Amino acid sequence: MKAPDDTAGDPGPATAADPGPATGPEPDAAPGPTTGSLPTTVLPEADGGRPGAGRHARAPRTAGYYVRALGRRVRAQAPLTAVLVVVAIAFVRIALQHWREGTTELGVALLLAAVLRASLTDRVAGLLAVRPRRVDVVTYTLFGLVVILVSLTITGGPLASR
Repeated sequence: MKAPDDTAGDPGPATAADPGPATGPEPDAAPGPTTGSLPTTVLPEADGGRPGAGRHARAPRTAGYYVRALGRRVRAQAPLTAVLVVVAIAFVRIALQHWREGTTELGVALLLAAVLRASLTDRVAGLLAVRPRRVDVVTYTLFGLVVILVSLTITGGPLASR
């Protein structure tokens, strides 16, 4: 027969009053609550202990940074912008019932794209550089010449005044 005080050496199930064996926190764990979360490692602070100056910190971006970035993006697409300005003028001319001149200007915009693509590097050409340079130049030139030829040879047409 067992005596009732014989269970002192048996740990048994843990209860709320008995939290179990005491273990200290991990040596590189961050202080704070760890209930249900993984321990985090605190990176050493640089720059005299200034918060946020660790190895992943960068200087805050100012309004000047964004203005310069916008300027770089606009300059990067300047060739395409020049072609699109000519196209916009051509569409205005077509809308004002000068369809022959407007269509000719569309052909001129394609020829301008061909010249810019031939004379500029791939990086400077921006979005005009769709395919290899030779293919782009030939395509822009052929389409430009065809559009100009068609606009100059059509007599009458649906928009002609009678």
